[in-house]
Amino acid sequence: MPASPSDHPILFTPGPTEVSPEILEEMARPVIGHRGEEMQAILGEILPRARTLFGTAGHDIFITGSSATGLWEAAVRNCVARKALVPVCGAFSERFHEVALACGAPADRIDTEWGRAVDPAALDRALGTGAYDAVALVHNETSTGVTNPLATIAEVVRRHPGVLLLVDVVSSLAGIPIEVDRHGIDVALASVQKCLALPPGLSLCAVSPRAMERSRSARGKGYYFDFVRLKNCFDKRTPLATPSVSHIVALRRQLQRIEAEGLEARYARHRDMAAAVRAWAAERLDLFPDPAAASDTVTCVRDTRGLDVAGFLRALRRRGYAIGSGYGRLKETTFRIGHMGDHTLGGVRSLLGQMDEVLEGGAA
Repeated sequence: MPASPSDHPILFTPGPTEVSPEILEEMARPVIGHRGEEMQAILGEILPRARTLFGTAGHDIFITGSSATGLWEAAVRNCVARKALVPVCGAFSERFHEVALACGAPADRIDTEWGRAVDPAALDRALGTGAYDAVALVHNETSTGVTNPLATIAEVVRRHPGVLLLVDVVSSLAGIPIEVDRHGIDVALASVQKCLALPPGLSLCAVSPRAMERSRSARGKGYYFDFVRLKNCFDKRTPLATPSVSHIVALRRQLQRIEAEGLEARYARHRDMAAAVRAWAAERLDLFPDPAAASDTVTCVRDTRGLDVAGFLRALRRRGYAIGSGYGRLKETTFRIGHMGDHTLGGVRSLLGQMDEVLEGGAA
């Protein structure tokens, strides 16, 4: 039975994704102190590259030793003064709404059928009530493989003065273009284990001057995720609290590698991988999302054969490849393929070949 050329199952899950040996070696470097000139120099390299990645010239960049869920809380606690509006089109946008409520923020949701993108017109109508001062959006809904129309949604939000746009770009940053300045995004947040292709354990965000101003008058925002405290530290290129030093060192190296590849080339590679996976899904099974909204970083495949999906994933894993099961209510009827980070079109084709062999031989 053919296997992947690796000593472990190659991760084509929707996150975490595969990490290159070069980055793993960087993680193994000796630990340095986080209060000193060496860390300041490393952050001095990271912050401008991160701004380029986010597409901003002037937003503050903060790095936290948390998952992106922590930055959901940060965005809500620092930026929602009256009420948040959360467009829900899958499991993770649904959770963003739950997090807002758990933080004590009033929050309403606009529901969209899973597999379809958020309707900007419905968002516009809701914002027209004047009830909201923030929109909390998941750009790339990992549970359904849908990319929401960020440019159009941002244009809608800009029609409503005083409404901040808080965007989860967890599974799009470094795989799909994010233009924070152009679209007027106030908080863009992401973790590193998806398109940035680092081990899980670090998150980063870009925060606008408008969001910083909102934070200055916010109450009950805590300490660890206080944007004002974070700014005071990162202005001096120093972490707020003890960070994962190894992650920060690896992030510097990965941003250098991304810069060497070039963002446009990186985005094109993600588009090519997505096109190959979508073509495979359309021919063998079916695509779960509306094709017009299908993501370039994760594909959700609808099972039209009555497969034992769990058995299919186990059989593929025995061949040296790991993909993701369906998520939430889609667990038994879909599976997901993460084509992001440092994966290549050649690697995707090898995966698809192994998936074909498993389908031909049965998924047990």
